[in-house]
Amino acid sequence: MSGLERMFIRTSEQEERFSLIGELADTFIEGVQAADESNSFAYPHIDALRKAGFPAYTVPSEWGGLDISLYEFVLLQERLAQGDAAIALGMGWHLGVIFDLNEKRPWNDEVYAALCRDVVERGALVNRAATEADSGSPARGGKPRTTAERLPDGAYRLNGRKTFTMLSPVLDYFIVTAVLDDSETEFLVPRETAGLSIDPTWRMVGMRGTASHDLVLEDVTVPEDALVYTAKKAYHQSPSPYLLHIPACYLGIALAARKEALKFAKAYQPNSLPHAILYAPNVEQQLGQIDLELSVSRHYLYAIAARWDELRGRPEASTLIPELAAVKAFALQTAQSVVDKAMRIVGAHGLAQSHPLQRLYRDVRFGLHNPPMEDLVIVQLGKRAVREAEETEWR
Repeated sequence: MSGLERMFIRTSEQEERFSLIGELADTFIEGVQAADESNSFAYPHIDALRKAGFPAYTVPSEWGGLDISLYEFVLLQERLAQGDAAIALGMGWHLGVIFDLNEKRPWNDEVYAALCRDVVERGALVNRAATEADSGSPARGGKPRTTAERLPDGAYRLNGRKTFTMLSPVLDYFIVTAVLDDSETEFLVPRETAGLSIDPTWRMVGMRGTASHDLVLEDVTVPEDALVYTAKKAYHQSPSPYLLHIPACYLGIALAARKEALKFAKAYQPNSLPHAILYAPNVEQQLGQIDLELSVSRHYLYAIAARWDELRGRPEASTLIPELAAVKAFALQTAQSVVDKAMRIVGAHGLAQSHPLQRLYRDVRFGLHNPPMEDLVIVQLGKRAVREAEETEWR
């Protein structure tokens, strides 16, 4: 493992967990290639992460979890993504949901505690099911068309279809958004609930291994305590630090692409050169630009994560909200640029279906469609600048 990969490790505990996740990630590389080619799902990777206790890393310590910091969350997600970016992105949502619920505590403590204990005891996995084909992104104000009906006995009946349900083959719980009496609600629905099914619709060119199929709810009846949240505005639409798992994942893809470029450049020597292309001036220039871009973007990511951990629970933490969004936009720009440069170094060889780079090239494009969206980030930053100008007396 290179010094570039390890440079943000701060403590012995982080070192130990980083090494564990890193070893697993390296064993995933062959499996992720096979899952991508067959448009299937890497069940063994989930099993290995469960065995390692990874699903419980963000569970609060009071319920048996490791309660890792945002900084370490980012660190481990970036490393995992170097091996299997699709599984890393999916696990990031599970870990992030647990992190977000702990941060905001919108649910009844008993319900959240029971979920956490299940995560710790058997590696249960949970994710939100919020997006729908007809409503658009919740981040842009899309309202669910999934309905919840209160029944005479106090139970609820759910009907609807959710898209982009990441890790759908292995989720144990779905947090389903639905409309009830003009309010947006959340229901915690166990996988085995009658009427719940998965429609295998995920046929994409990238991030194929996330298995983000449709969740179908047909007259799904859940008990009264399945209603975990109700409000006019959903709390999960507000900015959350856990979303830094997304830029961490895509920077992990960029680091994997860098490694593939280095491996190829060291091994490939055309008969027109007396040495491998690793020593060609134009390749050295590309590699230098890759490392420059990665250095800047990764330092930005880890600095904001560390600063959030310092300010966590204090009013000043709100000042970081624009930066949390900006990190994602900047990291994604970096990741796409790095993967593109790696492809130029490797050339047409990287377009072979058997070569990892073509998969990394496809996967990194999916970051454009993960929240927060770049156009909204730029608008937010622009408005902040305008407010500064309005509030400042220039001399």
